[in-house]
Amino acid sequence: MKEKTPLLQRDGARSVLASLISIVIGLAAGSLVVLLVGLFNSGMGLKAAWEGIRLIFLGLFSTGRNATGGLSFGFNPVTFGNMLFRATPLIMTGLSVAVAYKTGLFNIGAPGQYLAGTAATLFIALEIPSSAVPTWIIWILAFLGGMAAGALWGAIPGLLKAMLNINEVLACIMTNWISANLVTWVFDVSNLKNTVENTKTAYIYKTTFNGVETPKMFLDKIFPGSQVNGGILIAAVLAVAMYILFSKTTLGYELKACGANRHAAKYAGIKDKRSIVLSMAIAGAMSGAGAALYYLAGNTEFFWSTYQSLPATGFNGIPVALLAVCNPIAVIFTGMFMSMLDIAGQQLTALTAYNEYITDVIIAVIVYLSAFSLVIKLWLGGRAKKKAGPKPDANAEDPAPVPDAAAGKEGEE
Repeated sequence: MKEKTPLLQRDGARSVLASLISIVIGLAAGSLVVLLVGLFNSGMGLKAAWEGIRLIFLGLFSTGRNATGGLSFGFNPVTFGNMLFRATPLIMTGLSVAVAYKTGLFNIGAPGQYLAGTAATLFIALEIPSSAVPTWIIWILAFLGGMAAGALWGAIPGLLKAMLNINEVLACIMTNWISANLVTWVFDVSNLKNTVENTKTAYIYKTTFNGVETPKMFLDKIFPGSQVNGGILIAAVLAVAMYILFSKTTLGYELKACGANRHAAKYAGIKDKRSIVLSMAIAGAMSGAGAALYYLAGNTEFFWSTYQSLPATGFNGIPVALLAVCNPIAVIFTGMFMSMLDIAGQQLTALTAYNEYITDVIIAVIVYLSAFSLVIKLWLGGRAKKKAGPKPDANAEDPAPVPDAAAGKEGEE
């Protein structure tokens, strides 16, 4: 009977434990910051610090304050629904980073690809007249257009890497800022600026201005009053599709083989240049899809002066992918976790004297530790080996039997 492999000696289990350790340490660091701020602030104290710590861990379940002024907790359909809505683009940008990583590439260009997808989505959704074309057709065209724009923008650093061997990180940084300035200029000269609400400047209409909106798919019945829609289900389907692509198809095997060793893959007959470009194009398509799902929701509008800063959603896809160990299915859950921290930050701001930036400390620690996940995995593996002890050598000969002392005496007599 084959011996069962100890838990800590399994690569998958060590990866999951390394991510969980990163999360726990990050939450502990955030709690420590909350505690220190509360203790050293005369207007807050230990009670406020305890409330802040509870919101870090249970902010998603917060229902506000009760009649006596204390925090109350329970199922909050609004915060749950909003968490799922905010998780949707994070899942997609996390998939974007994970897909490229599986091919040996680091896609730091997700923000630029996200912006390219945003521009294409909004132009298609708002420029095609809904009086002439059914809104569901416009939605599909806008979603596919966002994916196509992201794929095109992602393919650029892929081409530079494949043809000229230019590092994809440098190429992605350049394309990020080109995208930011290009999108700003395109929206600046467009007629899509929101002039109906006179108090706003540099904003683009919501897609509901043209009657285009992602269907709720009955999720609004489960989470009434929230922003949630069917986009989270589409994101989950795309994550499963990426898992199938890389685990069950020949194309996925070729992409992973190219990432493991480009020259060996080329020697084996795999088209390495095509694999690099295709991988970055798929990664860009995932980022573009994230932007499309976010803005096609119909309850969000785009601020077009993007040259000032790149969208944080694109960069936040990096910790989402790292925590998931670049597993497409796990990205769904890590994206939800990052969104949960965002909701916790909002609850901190709304219900206590703390501000939501404390959650940025938590995310920063988690990102820092997830970058060292390999070290944590090796540490866990070393502990497992020490606990198990040295393995007996199956090929070693049995030691010679020790002669019995009594038998020796009988022989002498």
